[in-house]
Amino acid sequence: MREPIQNRYDFVILFDVENGNPNGDPDAGNMPRVDPETGNGIITDVCLKRKIRNYVQDVKEDESGWRIYIKDQVPLNRSDLEAGEALGIGEELAEIQKGKDAKKIVTKLRSNDPDIDLKLRDFMCSEFFDIRTFGAVMTTFVKGALNCGQVRGPVQLGFARSIDPIVPQEVTITRTAITTESDAQNKTTEMGRKYVVPYGLYRAEGFISANLARKTTGFDEDDLALLWKAILNMFENDRSAARGMMAVRKLIIFKHDSELGEAPAWKLFKLVDVQRKSEVAAPRSFEDYQFNVDTDHLPQGVTCQIME
Repeated sequence: MREPIQNRYDFVILFDVENGNPNGDPDAGNMPRVDPETGNGIITDVCLKRKIRNYVQDVKEDESGWRIYIKDQVPLNRSDLEAGEALGIGEELAEIQKGKDAKKIVTKLRSNDPDIDLKLRDFMCSEFFDIRTFGAVMTTFVKGALNCGQVRGPVQLGFARSIDPIVPQEVTITRTAITTESDAQNKTTEMGRKYVVPYGLYRAEGFISANLARKTTGFDEDDLALLWKAILNMFENDRSAARGMMAVRKLIIFKHDSELGEAPAWKLFKLVDVQRKSEVAAPRSFEDYQFNVDTDHLPQGVTCQIME
């Protein structure tokens, strides 16, 4: 059994994008997400978690105990069944997947082993890093009404928001390669469009609950070290022409001396101040901003670390 972390953490991530689309909205023609009232750019928590998962998957390469549950081309039910096979109830869980007498099967499983829910949950948490970190809804178990079907993870991220309003630009692009023979008879180039943000500095805030780590997933110090590394490098192995140049500039970590914390997260986040320099009209780099953490007013029992 893992020894879970014993300290609560709150953290701030500052990252930027240059000439790219950090998180397109499929309901708006893949335009960068924007707050319609303020014009500030938005990036969803799901997008950021995907980058973290991808980095861990690249580093660990499906090593046991560090695998990723939510990943491309792997049905969730397939991973769910592994827990049943490890506990010798693979056939029963397969029947639950098919929807055949699910409640009857679960009742029998529980009569044979009252702790079957916890054992399934513990296996999934021990095997998959992202379940241990972010939690998960495991569909196989939910269908069977097993309590471990929903695991609440200790690490949560909010939406990222740009410091200043962004101005998405729609850029026309051309391609000399023609798709079909018939098109080649009538034209020599094909046209396309894509959205870019000339520059945007984004701020995301996150939370790590030692209390949930102890009660639920066993998220430990090794997991925490990998999480920090994944956040700092989450764009480094995720390059694409659509996303332009993206980089994490600062990771500000507030560590509490206790499991439940010494101060509200909002008070700590207010200590992190990022402002556009007064002489800059249109920011185009991280150097166009002033960054400061007011460590002189840290609450008692809280320490601050800045990584980059």
